[in-house]
Amino acid sequence: MAIDPLKDGIRSNVRIDFYGNVHKRLKGTDADKRYAMEVLVLKVLEERGCPYVPRLLEEHPEELYFVSTNCGKPATQISKEKSDKLFAKLEREYGIRHLDAEPRNITYNDKAGHFCIIDFELAEILPPPPGLELPDN
Repeated sequence: MAIDPLKDGIRSNVRIDFYGNVHKRLKGTDADKRYAMEVLVLKVLEERGCPYVPRLLEEHPEELYFVSTNCGKPATQISKEKSDKLFAKLEREYGIRHLDAEPRNITYNDKAGHFCIIDFELAEILPPPPGLELPDN
């Protein structure tokens, strides 16, 4: 049950449903590769315990579509310096390099009281940083 489009661009269509979940459908150039990367990165970040990124709820690879938790509203007032620090922290603490490290990919989650990072279509998974406690599988 999706409602008003939040974003309908050349690379994705994003909607928020009645429950606040984010529905994202990738489209355009390399949509299949970008979809696979974003889903994989979200899984790795959850496994590595990162608290300030979306959680993957559903994945539909045949449709290049997934559902994730909502990380708040765009942080339109964040400075480039502050966003750079957040992306550097993500890489240093969780081993994910965001390849579109721009303020537009930062949100603010009022409920959690902190900034979040979104949109991992363009990212690189690095080895887990030293000292990162991974859950036993």
